[in-house]
Amino acid sequence: MSVIDFNNNKFQFKKKHKFSPAVSFLIDLFFPKHCLVCGKEKTFLCQDCFSLIEINSFRYCLCQKPQRAAIQGKCPSCRNRALTGLYFACIFGQKALKKAVHSFKYPPYLKDLAWPLAYLIILHFEILGKKIDPSSVLIPVPLFLSKEKERGFNQSKEIADILAKAWQIKIISGCLTKIKKTANQAEMGKEQRSKNLEGAFRFTDKMKKEIKGKKIYLIDDVYTTGATMEECAKILKQSGAREVWGIAVAREIMI
Repeated sequence: MSVIDFNNNKFQFKKKHKFSPAVSFLIDLFFPKHCLVCGKEKTFLCQDCFSLIEINSFRYCLCQKPQRAAIQGKCPSCRNRALTGLYFACIFGQKALKKAVHSFKYPPYLKDLAWPLAYLIILHFEILGKKIDPSSVLIPVPLFLSKEKERGFNQSKEIADILAKAWQIKIISGCLTKIKKTANQAEMGKEQRSKNLEGAFRFTDKMKKEIKGKKIYLIDDVYTTGATMEECAKILKQSGAREVWGIAVAREIMI
């Protein structure tokens, strides 16, 4: 099993890699898991700490200071954005969530944390009563190749893979690629981020038929200014997508 019990009435997840009891014992012995928040053994995020993460019960627009979104996904102020709308499960500032995301994206690169992070998104959609169109497509936000090699995985793809299984919809990875190495955006403002990402992404021409006229769900871990998703959405719409909705585990609210 993964970090918490994901076997609820609707979703049954199985991890790709299974070890023999002996190998599992040795892994636990030499590389013991501890909850990142409380230190409890055998898991990186225990059920108690996971339950403290507050999940959004509404959807919000794309504005820097967001307000609850109407059905169409955007308020008048952000209607010209390429991104059709955004779903984010949580506000980023929560302690347990920040620790989980940081340990997922940065050393020690705990890949198993994709499971509880993806589950937050699943719960968010359940709370909203939102059904996923089975003809829609999931596309993870890509990483530059050297960054993915350094990390060992693309965190957005790990989350997207779990969502695709849970929702039983198609995932297409590798069609959208990051072709430009960009500067670290952590300390950049909105305008700097947008300029930093200009020309950073490319869509594979031979894959255009896979998204033509489709509703795309673009998957990422954290939405900050939205510059990354916006640039990706532009490319996807230019390549034939009908709508591009963002889905993120968390949103960092800019004050």
